[in-house]
Amino acid sequence: MAIKFSKPLLGGNELENLRRSLEGLHLAGDGPFSKLCHEWLEKHYGCPVLLTHSCTAALEMAAMLADLGPGDEVIMPSYTFSSTANAVVLRGACPVFVDVRAETINLDERLLEQALTPRTKAILPVHYAGVACEMDAINAFARQHNLMVIEDAAQAYLCSYKGRALGTLGSLGALSFHESKNIVSGEGGALLINDPALVERAHIIREKGTNRTQFLRREVTKYEWLDIGSSYLPSDLIAAVLYAQLQDAGTIIARRRDIWAAYHDRLAPLEQGGLLRRPVVPQGSIHNGHIYYVILPDAATAGGLLAGLRARDIAATTHYVPLHSAPAGRKFCKTAGSMAVTDRITGCLVRLPLHATLSCADIDRVTEAVGDILQGQAEPLSAGTR
Repeated sequence: MAIKFSKPLLGGNELENLRRSLEGLHLAGDGPFSKLCHEWLEKHYGCPVLLTHSCTAALEMAAMLADLGPGDEVIMPSYTFSSTANAVVLRGACPVFVDVRAETINLDERLLEQALTPRTKAILPVHYAGVACEMDAINAFARQHNLMVIEDAAQAYLCSYKGRALGTLGSLGALSFHESKNIVSGEGGALLINDPALVERAHIIREKGTNRTQFLRREVTKYEWLDIGSSYLPSDLIAAVLYAQLQDAGTIIARRRDIWAAYHDRLAPLEQGGLLRRPVVPQGSIHNGHIYYVILPDAATAGGLLAGLRARDIAATTHYVPLHSAPAGRKFCKTAGSMAVTDRITGCLVRLPLHATLSCADIDRVTEAVGDILQGQAEPLSAGTR
């Protein structure tokens, strides 16, 4: 039987919530289930939260709240999804890419200085695989140079850095509930607002640039167009699914962490033999088991592993094409310094199947296949690649 790469886990209340939403006939945004999700998320994060129809939408709202415009620059990693840079480019600003740390594949905070110019307005760290960037150093640099920090926490629901939830360490944070994430609503996302001065404008931007939220709260007698904005609300049907997922999130993520740990344990001998490198989770970072990846010695070995796994009906894959090497990246963005680590990792990273329905037998099958394939084909990792 084939082992799927990703598979959402439905806890059981999703269909019932959808039925209740359909019967209640409040299908547009900010209905009863949206209210429940907002309350749930705000209790967990301790800050105002606005549901959006995607993490992309949350990032676009963040770019507007940062008042990005032509000539502005935002420092970010290149090893991320296009939405991270698109949100900046849509405002006419320029993403500036810096390299990542080899151990975590997160933005290398030691390289911020070389990317800084008089036009720099914000830093946009991405918490890859739910593992935290070095936020203390990033925030200290941002304070020193009066820059806004916007966290792309798309993969980081229920992750933390030194006891603080990812997404709450900058002025703004963006979450994803896409089908590919741990906690899903099909499409969906959320904006975490950690700067109180941005809350009211965030509501306006989310409501097509109007003060409709204030109108619904009976704070004004009519609503009108006040600012730039767009339609960023998700349907209450999406919120109905999300609320069921949020209620089961602890169980889902605990299971994913167990699977991650099982992979980590079983693949240790291959790392000790120099055949691959396992993920690194720095002290103080708590991840959510979103991704389990391995780094191979070279692209040929990675390609051989992918082909071998697929031949055994095990779905595995690579990840991003770095934005600095993509056509739009070359057109709209620029790099600051060498991207050597990003370029090297791109060809050598393989993601293994990880979802909450994987069995112990599935994990054994995957790890045994990885060992069989690599022991038959790969040269050991060099010290530089490790």
